[in-house]
Amino acid sequence: MPTQNVTRYSTLTQVFHWLTAILVVAAFVYGPGGSEERVYSAAREFDRQLHETLGMSVLALVVLRLLWRVIAKRPEPTPTARWMAIGAMVVQVTLFVLLFAVPLTAIAGAWLEGHALTLLWGIKVQPLMSEHHAVGKVLAEIHTWLGDAILWIAGLHTAAALYHHFVLMDSVLISMLPFNRKGDIGDA
Repeated sequence: MPTQNVTRYSTLTQVFHWLTAILVVAAFVYGPGGSEERVYSAAREFDRQLHETLGMSVLALVVLRLLWRVIAKRPEPTPTARWMAIGAMVVQVTLFVLLFAVPLTAIAGAWLEGHALTLLWGIKVQPLMSEHHAVGKVLAEIHTWLGDAILWIAGLHTAAALYHHFVLMDSVLISMLPFNRKGDIGDA
């Protein structure tokens, strides 16, 4: 049987990609933000629990996504200028680093400040490290900066995909969409 070149990402790869994007945006929207007193106030309890649950989901999903990436077939890279290929690689690596760094700084920051992670359904994960409030506060601030950075980098990633689609008219964006050019659902 002849082998075909893979022109699109697998359905599972696409699910990982789009679910990660949705969860990151939702976590950003439901992030209570602000001072420690505000974040851990009774009025913000549901938002914080939802934010922490979404963040933990992102972390679990990115681990699964990287494991899948090791074995999944990927489309051949679209021929582009060398600077574009390097830029794409830098953006992808940066996004993966941030997908780990954002939730890990939140977890470490909360624990060092003496707070348990409180997920939906009343699930609590008690601190696994000794309290060091000043360091926890710094990590919580870094978490906020990284959370903003991931949205900016993801926006750049989105702009590049749209540029490929509408200006270069290549298949970069189509290869990650859950439907092909004819609008059919599934792998092409």
